[in-house]
Amino acid sequence: MTGRVDRWIRRTTVGCVTLLAAIAGTVSYLHMHLLVELHGQPGWVAALTPLSVDGMIVAASTTLLADSRGGGRGGFLPWGLLAAGSVASLAANVAVAEPTATGRVIAAWPSFALIASYELLMRQVRHAAEAASSRRRSARTPRLGTSTATPAASDATTVKWSRDRTSATRRRSAGREVQLDAWRWARDNRAEDGSLPSGKDIGRKYGRHERWGRLVKRSGLAGELGA
Repeated sequence: MTGRVDRWIRRTTVGCVTLLAAIAGTVSYLHMHLLVELHGQPGWVAALTPLSVDGMIVAASTTLLADSRGGGRGGFLPWGLLAAGSVASLAANVAVAEPTATGRVIAAWPSFALIASYELLMRQVRHAAEAASSRRRSARTPRLGTSTATPAASDATTVKWSRDRTSATRRRSAGREVQLDAWRWARDNRAEDGSLPSGKDIGRKYGRHERWGRLVKRSGLAGELGA
């Protein structure tokens, strides 16, 4: 029951904040559009410039959100762009206000409300992501005193590991015997000057690569394959 209430409160909060951001963003857009037109810019420039200002705030806030979800705090660049976009938005809204304190406060309020509401929305998204991550970690962590594997599965795993280990030991033993035999053959087939066969000849004799023959020869000369 508590979880449902929390989800309802979160959804209601997100809806209200989104509505507030839409209203504030619309008024702020109209103020900046008027300011750009008053300074002689063509219609399409006046239509796009406000989007670039508020869009910088959205991009910087989203980047900071992604950094926080990854465990970071964000670098200088996203924080700097967020501050620059916020100041530019506030300044643009104040610039079209009546030259009175009340007029400036009224004109600046939509931009301030947009910035604040968007940050509140990012906070809700961040908390929801942290809650989901915490639930996933709890689901993956077995409770104390319990085992994720059944006794039968554990026994089967132990038997398989033992078989694999025995098989690996046998393969190493067989490989060792072949190397010993190859070294004996190399010693019995020295050249007239007493030199051992090459690694290529040893490998060819036993159907192996030249590298294997060189390894046998080097191990034998080092005394690793007997006298």
